[in-house]
Amino acid sequence: MAKKPQPQRREATNEDFLKPREAALELRVSFPTIKQWIYKRKIRSIRTAGGHHRIPQSEIDRLLFRTRGKTAPERVLVTRRVSGRNQLVGRIESVQISGLVAEVKLSIGDQRITSIITASSAREMNLKRGQTAAALIKATEVMILRV
Repeated sequence: MAKKPQPQRREATNEDFLKPREAALELRVSFPTIKQWIYKRKIRSIRTAGGHHRIPQSEIDRLLFRTRGKTAPERVLVTRRVSGRNQLVGRIESVQISGLVAEVKLSIGDQRITSIITASSAREMNLKRGQTAAALIKATEVMILRV
């Protein structure tokens, strides 16, 4: 996995600034899209002494989280809100990754729930034994949320 680039820091405003290519990676859009947004003033940028664009981290957050919370703790709360009512919170007993799938076993009280999810999802959530997680039961499927 590629190392995440460290944003530049401007002392005057005490805010992090990213190069357009770094911003494109964070927003998961193409570099030309970022350039067009800059030219059309859809995203705020500043120019360096050399004429290069730098994008404030606050602009990335604005586009990344749009109507979500303004602070990191608020965003965490928003991402956990889902429409499903059948959420069971418990501890992860085991995570077994094999090929494209992962088997996640949750212990909820004296009950056990097993869910099959994609291996990439298990890795992305960094699911480990002993962590708190929620099983979201919807119809015949059980989804895992890291809590």
